[in-house]
Amino acid sequence: MKKHTRRLAVVAGAAAAAFGLTAGPASAAPSTNWTVTPTGSYTATNSGNIVLTATIPMTCTTSGASGTMSNATGNPATVATISSISFGTSASPCTSVLGNVSTVAVTPWTVVAQDYNATTGVTTGYVGNVKANVTAGACKFTVTGKASGTYTNSSGVLAVNSVAGDLVVSSNPAPVNCGTVVTTSTKPTFKGNYVIKASNGSIPKIVGSNP
Repeated sequence: MKKHTRRLAVVAGAAAAAFGLTAGPASAAPSTNWTVTPTGSYTATNSGNIVLTATIPMTCTTSGASGTMSNATGNPATVATISSISFGTSASPCTSVLGNVSTVAVTPWTVVAQDYNATTGVTTGYVGNVKANVTAGACKFTVTGKASGTYTNSSGVLAVNSVAGDLVVSSNPAPVNCGTVVTTSTKPTFKGNYVIKASNGSIPKIVGSNP
């Protein structure tokens, strides 16, 4: 009788454990609500140098972007699109040891929110859907992927600070005239700060919450 009782207890315990495993996903935290104030169009201007490094650093002293911001639900969630982004000007081109650098972005890019710290007002996420055709001297290559970053409500600064592996050098099209300097094994990084302003001149606020 005792053995039979023990068997029932083991079976019941195993069943409970199995139920717990299968029931786990159903009890996951709800998606995050992202509130952007104000929504609508924005502009972005670099604060300090913007640096794309693909073995060698390519530095831009001038960069700007524009697009739209919107409320979103989910995690991750797209809270803004970048419809246009430029690097350098004819009067102030981006530079590298290979010569002047031309970077042509293939947009839209996205600004994706993943985590929000209510104490600091900082949203962590990344710039996604990145694609840019880069020419440095005779070397031509295409960069794709994402770039990790943060957005701070108090300053309106989108700080792009990608890590190795976020971005890749495309194999289609493959690099041209780059030798061993830039190859498909190169892990580019994209770093720099952008100050965001809404169309009414205010600093947009991004707030994440759970329903």
